[in-house]
Amino acid sequence: MGTFRRELTAWRERRGLSKKQLGALMLFDPSYVSHIESGRHRPTEDFARRADDVLRAEGELLGLWRLYDDSRPRRATPAPPPVERGTATDLTVEHEEALMRYDGERYWVTIRRQLFNGQADPVARYFIKIAADQEATTPLTWPELDLQATCRGLTMECVPNLDLPTLKEVWLLFENTLGRFPLYPGERTWIEYSYSVEREKWGSWFQRAIRHPTDRLSVRMRFPAELDPEVWGVEILMTSSDRGELSPIHQVAEDGVVEYSWETDAPPLHARYRLEWSFAEPGHASRQVDSRE
Repeated sequence: MGTFRRELTAWRERRGLSKKQLGALMLFDPSYVSHIESGRHRPTEDFARRADDVLRAEGELLGLWRLYDDSRPRRATPAPPPVERGTATDLTVEHEEALMRYDGERYWVTIRRQLFNGQADPVARYFIKIAADQEATTPLTWPELDLQATCRGLTMECVPNLDLPTLKEVWLLFENTLGRFPLYPGERTWIEYSYSVEREKWGSWFQRAIRHPTDRLSVRMRFPAELDPEVWGVEILMTSSDRGELSPIHQVAEDGVVEYSWETDAPPLHARYRLEWSFAEPGHASRQVDSRE
């Protein structure tokens, strides 16, 4: 155990982190790291795993903890508590909150998802897609998007997976330059990402695709009231070629802005929900896009 404490301190100092900073990245009370390094408390396997991930120790700290654990006298231990979601064995979206805002020149999108890891392994990355109008005359660019993502207030690295003129695929990593903060089995957290697209590259509908088991989906869209927007929506299921109408879509007008909102519980896996709109104001007609998810 003394070796574990010394190596923990060495890795922390090597990464230029204080005890308080390391505790915050591991989502532990800052004083707990100090207690471990001083020997006042003995680390758990969860602590060792998180420290190894955040400090990028390539398994060294977790290996030292296991050597210590193997040397301890064996004794009966109570069964671990059941996972909160019972039989859940997937990465689940407990709630998705999607907000799209149009200011007359650009579309601004913010997506928040509460994730629960019911899998046996930690989740280290999350996949997203951003699409533009296929009829746009200029390509969608990374600087234009200004994609930003966070988890628990920590910045997530955004790694391109596919870069096409009208389609971007991205991995959001549960890590940054300070360390890693994966979503461990049985844990839940909110992630949030946002981006922006010019009016000329945006289509006249906003689509959400259900890629993971989802408990609740809610969508809000805000438009300038002077454009006199009209909004409707459809549901597209993998098991049927029919498109069902979404209802009700609520409408509220306040301070020169019209907000439309819609939500559903337990949407089927692989379903797609698309909200479409049109403007009465000339000069703001939008072309259709092939995919936006």
